[in-house]
Amino acid sequence: MCEAIIRVDSLTAAYDREVVIDDISFVINPGEVFVVLGGSGCGKSTLFKHLIGLYKPVAGTILIEGDDIARAEGDLRLRILRKIGVAYQSGALFGSMTLLQNIRLAMEEFTDLPDEAMTLLARMKLKLVGLGGFENYLPGEISGGMQKRAAIARAMALDPKILFLDEPSAGLDPVTSADLDALIKRLARTLGVTFVVVTHELPSIFAIADRVIMLDKRVKKIVAAGKPADLRDHSEDPRVRQFFNRESSV
Repeated sequence: MCEAIIRVDSLTAAYDREVVIDDISFVINPGEVFVVLGGSGCGKSTLFKHLIGLYKPVAGTILIEGDDIARAEGDLRLRILRKIGVAYQSGALFGSMTLLQNIRLAMEEFTDLPDEAMTLLARMKLKLVGLGGFENYLPGEISGGMQKRAAIARAMALDPKILFLDEPSAGLDPVTSADLDALIKRLARTLGVTFVVVTHELPSIFAIADRVIMLDKRVKKIVAAGKPADLRDHSEDPRVRQFFNRESSV
């Protein structure tokens, strides 16, 4: 079996001494689409921010190819961060910059590539997500779905091994959401990139996920892990059945 690209061991996360995630462990394998799910307030966003190194855990480790992102400093931390790309729920594109300029930004900051090479690579990234021909558009001039695609292209600017997506389908209509799901699966398959996706959108979960973990607000732990269809059809945990079958708690 291949070595895990991300390994989380005994992770506890808290805000102002209030524990949000309590002693969880899991691994993510290279090339898979791994989804973190659960109801509102279960700690999905907290886990996301810890995985990308924004916050340090109260306890436990987060290893990316064997290096602890939470405790790494200096050049080691920069090397770890170069392995990941992040697309936030809002897209977080710079509104005064064209899509091409948004994609080029990381290359300008972290590489010594010639100007022509950066422009060519930025065009290639936009074409990969279906935005060829939109290089000179501002984010405000394109649709929400296209902004999500542009955010993914920017996250891929430095050819990371891992792409983190925060609620990629949020706010999109069903057709646009399905198109984005298909893009994620295609990129994972053709580029071999590992995707870590935080979402509670059931159609997207069933469309893209190779494996999932489900967090629960009450116990602050992982209450289910596996393939989404297996959890829907075979889990004996009422919380898991309720989530995957959209059953009312009333």
